Amino acid sequence: MEIAAALKKALVLSLTLLVLGLSAQVSAQVDTFQFDTDEQQQRFRRLSDELRCPMCQNTNLTGSSGGTAEDLRREIHRMIMEGMTDQDIEQFMFDRYGDFIFYRPRLRAETVLLWFGPLIFLIIGGFVAYRIFRRARTLGEKPITLDESEQERLRALLGNKQKP
Repeated sequence: MEIAAALKKALVLSLTLLVLGLSAQVSAQVDTFQFDTDEQQQRFRRLSDELRCPMCQNTNLTGSSGGTAEDLRREIHRMIMEGMTDQDIEQFMFDRYGDFIFYRPRLRAETVLLWFGPLIFLIIGGFVAYRIFRRARTLGEKPITLDESEQERLRALLGNKQKP
């Protein structure tokens, strides 16, 4: 009985520590930037949501707790407060990190396959499927004729040695 009570206390204590640790970590991810207008804050949120963290696999700057994301959020805040336009900020990020920084990369010669590749592969796949089905249909309409040696081999495989 004492062992069960001790295990129960240890489990409750470890869960409490885990919850407290996670809540401290979540609260540490919140940035508090001061803006002069609501428009500046909206621009900051939009840019932070649209730009990808360069160190994370697939997280925007808002959702990332990495040091690089924090630095980039601070940089975006600074540029907004200096009066830079969204296009200027996006160009700065592009010059620094390339197309990877954007969730929706710009349409350029280097990104044409990225934008239209899925459509191209869908069209190619549809064409190949059409050809396969058409060939299968035309083969199904033709009677299959076997010469005498092929018929003999088929009879042997089927276990029927008699000739018709």
